[in-house]
Amino acid sequence: MRGYIPTKVVKTNPEFGVELALTVPYAYWLHKQGALETVITSKGMKPFYYFCDDVREEFSERTIDNAAAGLDELPNNWIHGINPLEEPAVLNYDEWTPPPYKEYYKNDEFNFDNKPLVFISSKYNLEHGETPLGFFDIQCLYDMFTELTRKGYVVIYKRATNREEFAIDQNEMNSIHQGYENIRADVEGIGNISDRQLPQFMEDVWLLDDIPNISDYSYNEFQLKVMANCDRFITVCGGNSILSSYFGGTVISYVHKGKELRPNYFGENSYFRKLSNANILPVYDVIGSVNKETYEHEVNQTGTNDYTKLLNTIKENF
Repeated sequence: MRGYIPTKVVKTNPEFGVELALTVPYAYWLHKQGALETVITSKGMKPFYYFCDDVREEFSERTIDNAAAGLDELPNNWIHGINPLEEPAVLNYDEWTPPPYKEYYKNDEFNFDNKPLVFISSKYNLEHGETPLGFFDIQCLYDMFTELTRKGYVVIYKRATNREEFAIDQNEMNSIHQGYENIRADVEGIGNISDRQLPQFMEDVWLLDDIPNISDYSYNEFQLKVMANCDRFITVCGGNSILSSYFGGTVISYVHKGKELRPNYFGENSYFRKLSNANILPVYDVIGSVNKETYEHEVNQTGTNDYTKLLNTIKENF
């Protein structure tokens, strides 16, 4: 029988994905034990702690410094696992219970004529000083939008500008300062547009920010409500893929670099799987110019993205 657990205050401000994987499940576990007193978190995060009566958004900035972010006060302080070389992404799950976002936020308000939804998440940020490569360019988006709407899906596209109402980390701040705000391309018959403008020219494709009634909610509460009505997700790896993995269904995650390339990172004991038992389908586009260790994956030596495998995986699974 579990002994008495004193009430606790959970206080962290790490990167968004790290908070979703390490802090939120610990806070929810405490809640289920009747031991969660207060959550002190970053601006914009209250909807993720819906189960706590005392959520204080005291941090206006996040930090990529794990120690400074307060992670050492948690049962898990490293997102890549307690034994990251042999068992990557496997955490200590003794005090770790993901909240049921899909169950809590599912609604009848955002049903898009009862058509099935695909939620696509991208980003455009400096990657620890390196030029952004973990994103979907406009041609890739056009190809995805065309394929999915042809099959009868409504597509929701999210790519934050880093100027929304939530706290950002150093990589995101540096992206703003260095002008990485829009993914742009010349589109035949339209002209030069950004990725966030592309949905305006396509049927059954919505930019998340343009969906009616978004102003009725905070940004994060709104995206949680829309995502809760969805069973299919396409996302770049990182915080977006972690959030997508909270909602069950199928998650196609585009991985171009990093520790997520390690063998079995997305295995059955990975936190990615355990967030909601989602079917995680990693798609590897290992760009050689930004990877010192490629873990025996096929290497893309072009220095830029190759979305061929991604598009084929979408065609095969959606």
